[in-house]
Amino acid sequence: MRIRSVRSLIYLAGGLGLIVALFAAAEFFDASLSKFCSPSSTISCAAVANSGLTTTLGIPDWIWGVAGFIAILALAALAEQHRRDLRYAYALLGLTTAGVALSLYLLYVEVGRIGALCPVCFTAYVFGWIAWGGAILLVRKMSAAQRAPPDAVPAESTA
Repeated sequence: MRIRSVRSLIYLAGGLGLIVALFAAAEFFDASLSKFCSPSSTISCAAVANSGLTTTLGIPDWIWGVAGFIAILALAALAEQHRRDLRYAYALLGLTTAGVALSLYLLYVEVGRIGALCPVCFTAYVFGWIAWGGAILLVRKMSAAQRAPPDAVPAESTA
């Protein structure tokens, strides 16, 4: 997979994740939207939303999602703009790693403590995991490209 394809994967996952996170935000403000993703008592946005366990560090979970995906898109753009500087790719990897850790904690809260799974939330987690995989690939490919010897430049003729 080429670096350009990896960047596209990160943008796609970040953009779709942002759309899903914005839908989660809309559900927060309009509870009737939860009916669309609550086919049963265990697969239920409403059960998760009404659990009282939808904040982390005092911040509503949907804000983490929206802010996280915006940050992923911004760092991906910076990493693309500064293609020779690995620091931006590593920052993207750090951010997405933190996002994966948070999503695993939220998944535990949903399944382990609430006993229900929000399909909208889970979809956002998957897009975050895809962005994380893309960030890993980006760092690996950029590191390999920097270690590769520069292409041999043919000597100019003096004729």
